[in-house]
Amino acid sequence: MRVPFLAPTVTKQSVSFMIGSALFAAGTAVGIWDLGSANVTNVLCFVGAWFFTAAGLMQLILSGNAIVSVDYGAGKMLRAVWLAAAIQSLGTILFNISTSAALTAKTVRAEERLVWNPDAGGSVAFLISAVFVYVAYYREHGQLWNPRDSGWWGAHINMIGCIAFAISAVGAFVLTNGSAEDAAVANWGTFIGALCFFVASMIALPQLAWNRRNT
Repeated sequence: MRVPFLAPTVTKQSVSFMIGSALFAAGTAVGIWDLGSANVTNVLCFVGAWFFTAAGLMQLILSGNAIVSVDYGAGKMLRAVWLAAAIQSLGTILFNISTSAALTAKTVRAEERLVWNPDAGGSVAFLISAVFVYVAYYREHGQLWNPRDSGWWGAHINMIGCIAFAISAVGAFVLTNGSAEDAAVANWGTFIGALCFFVASMIALPQLAWNRRNT
């Protein structure tokens, strides 16, 4: 039996990333401007991470086959677009672990092992994924300079977001007293990264005239 609602589409993928990004941005805004307790931030990021994971899974499904035939070497290789989606999907799962643990972690050891380690791992996965996005874009278009294409903007904005998330992870490093290395850096990095992911996902919406023109 077909269930159209569950069928992944680029629109559902983009909207899910946008919702997740908005929740991450809202959660860190709470900390930046002291709008509520850390629990509010943790809950918003926890929910946002699930939207990230759903979007990442849809992106992986929509990326197609993992292997492509080539006329050199072993005759087969992994597709960059699939690698980008698979690695990013892994990153979203690590963010799920981190944000889930943040709701219940009571000790410094738990903060380090279950919150910061997966967060840092997810940030690294996002960075690696962003590199493969560039590789995939170059293979499809034969160039890395094409500002008239929405995919070009999406790739660059996504990379900025991934760098911001990585900087956030550095700021969130757990010290021996349980505090973050630099809470402001952690919050601002996540906030800026989330905004970048929101914009990158928004401009990928197939409903935009820009994207219809390029199909």
